Amino acid sequence: MSTDRKVAIVTGASQGIGAGIVQAYRGLGYAVVANSRAIEGGQDPEVVTVAGDIGERAVAEQVVRTAVGRFGRVDTLINNAGIFIGKAFTDYTVEDFERALHVNVAGFFHVTQIVVPQMLEQGSGHVVQITTTLVDQPIAGAPAGLASLTKGGLAAVTRGLAIEYADRGIRVNAVAPGIIRTPMHAADALAALAKLHPMGRLGEVEDVVAAILYLEQAPFVTGEILNVDGGQHAGRW
Repeated sequence: MSTDRKVAIVTGASQGIGAGIVQAYRGLGYAVVANSRAIEGGQDPEVVTVAGDIGERAVAEQVVRTAVGRFGRVDTLINNAGIFIGKAFTDYTVEDFERALHVNVAGFFHVTQIVVPQMLEQGSGHVVQITTTLVDQPIAGAPAGLASLTKGGLAAVTRGLAIEYADRGIRVNAVAPGIIRTPMHAADALAALAKLHPMGRLGEVEDVVAAILYLEQAPFVTGEILNVDGGQHAGRW
């Protein structure tokens, strides 16, 4: 075990944005502990996978324990795991509500609460949430009440934790994407979704990854929520 190499934990890491984040941190030379419900191991010995539901406390404990046990430290936590359920507010079921809270909020809470003491012991660390630009700029005709409720909570706690830990070496930031081209969107919906952004195109995984890497390498930035949304947050168009 070496404590010299930096280490990142990435949740929701099996595909889309999460898989892109894992690749990007490996490009920076980090070892990575990658989590999602059904993630499988690969050939890279510096990427350790932990399958399981990050909304469960025991899984979050296992993820952090694996990082510290295998690599001796945790430098960055990327809270990427999340779900989006788009419905009219009155159409949400209790099951929808509980599922959104479980993944978007409990998943963040458990792993972040467990990892912060390790970062405090090290004297440094960086926590990044993936939220959504819909928190500050809803779109008429695209109801997203549960996303606003849960991801809006992550945006608020990002600022709160940034202040709470600013003088103890831990930075806390967030990235708020617009609509990103990932497997969750049907191919026949992409053209219509692209028109929701002022720039007239969908975001790409690389756009979100670039924002995260900026925050990673910006040591004087904390409490920032960086919109990656083709201008959507700026106003109506």
